[in-house]
Amino acid sequence: MQETILTVRELTEQLRKSLEGRFPFVWVRGEVTNFSRPGSGHVYFSLKDQDAQLQCVWFRHMQRQADQPFDPLTGEVFDKPRPSPLELLRNGLDVLCAGRISVYAPRGQYQLAVELVQPAGEGLLALAFEESKRKLAALGYFSSQRKRPLPRDPQRIALITSPTGAAIHDFLELARTRGSGSRIRLFPALVQGAEAAPAIVRALAEANAQDWAQAIVLVRGGGSLEDLWAFNEESVAQAIFESRLPVLAGIGHEVDVTLADMTADMRAATPSHAAQLLWPLRMELHQRVDETWAALRRAMERRLEGAGQALRECEKALSWFSPQRHHERLYERLASLEAGLVRSGRYWLDDKARKADFLERALRSALGTEKLDTLDARLEQLAARLHAALPRLVADKERALQHGIQHWQSTARGYVTEQLRRLETLTMALEARDPLMPLTRGYALVSTPEGLVRSVDQVPSGTSIEVRLADGSLSAVVNGVRRRQSRNVEES
Repeated sequence: MQETILTVRELTEQLRKSLEGRFPFVWVRGEVTNFSRPGSGHVYFSLKDQDAQLQCVWFRHMQRQADQPFDPLTGEVFDKPRPSPLELLRNGLDVLCAGRISVYAPRGQYQLAVELVQPAGEGLLALAFEESKRKLAALGYFSSQRKRPLPRDPQRIALITSPTGAAIHDFLELARTRGSGSRIRLFPALVQGAEAAPAIVRALAEANAQDWAQAIVLVRGGGSLEDLWAFNEESVAQAIFESRLPVLAGIGHEVDVTLADMTADMRAATPSHAAQLLWPLRMELHQRVDETWAALRRAMERRLEGAGQALRECEKALSWFSPQRHHERLYERLASLEAGLVRSGRYWLDDKARKADFLERALRSALGTEKLDTLDARLEQLAARLHAALPRLVADKERALQHGIQHWQSTARGYVTEQLRRLETLTMALEARDPLMPLTRGYALVSTPEGLVRSVDQVPSGTSIEVRLADGSLSAVVNGVRRRQSRNVEES
């Protein structure tokens, strides 16, 4: 019995050999979860479904699938590079994994050593959706700058949907209770299946060709990604992009987003929401009419009040400029001027009377006997003072004149003496600077026609010279020249 007891490692090794021998290569489908990619380059994740979970490892040296130009499952050769499974692999993705079953001894659990990874089911559609999304985004299909606003409360709508689906019922039910009334023209089209996309494109072209509607509404009820795939076709997105009329898309539920939604000028969460975006509530319109009527009434009252005020001002102006009123104003002006003239004349006469009375009193005061006597006495007093002061004044003026004459004579003599001394000094300085003064002491000036001779080099032998003395000049010819050089004398 001792021989039947196994160690954990032995048991694990036997299980590993048994599993690897039983499942050398298997395909497994499941949803990716617990995705991890550490720095080693290996990829770890789990595959799960509703009832079970399988640990998976994709070793780095087995990740050659990313560089293969063909599909290892179908053998399809790609005409252009496809996204790498390593780039697409993420939590929630439904995939097909191929590999071998092994046991990871340190944890004692079995796992799938992945060799190939292939998106499965809706995972393929999701990949195609992302690829088309990137392509159309690069072409500017989703740009907000090209999107046009929808008409407010439109009167003519082109509806593209299935005539038998629930979406048209929901849309029309709300359209009956909203807005101010509109006409809806149905352009029937398949909204699911292989023929749905061409039918939708034809309906969009027909709606644009008729040029009747103000906007196009494209609606469909909810469904899976496969059910809604017609609205992810690039042909449908292109038809919406090229539509001359604005397009409102209400496809699926709020969580469903298709390429048609992103390309349309406006997206609605549901078909019912599309009707809500197009038409406001009737009650809101009624309230808006009431508010507009009230605003119109207030504006009319303000207009009438302003017109009445303007009329009253015109009446006042008319009465002011009427001939009768003008005559009354002239009469009032004349009466005012007459009263002012009377007041001015009375004031002038009163002023003249006051001045005459003042002059009369002044004349009487100036020409009266007492005044004349006073003036005579004053005059005699002033004459006496003048006779007494006149000799003193004359004597003072004579003394001042004599003093001034003496002062000026003394000043003049000093000035003349000073100027004579200055003249003598200047004369002596001038005589000292006279170039002819040394001639009186026996010196002479020697010159040639070119000027004064200052050096023997200027008069070689045979040169005619003129010798000026104090009392005249002599003409002579140079017979010889003697030069003084230091202490030697050289004759030439």
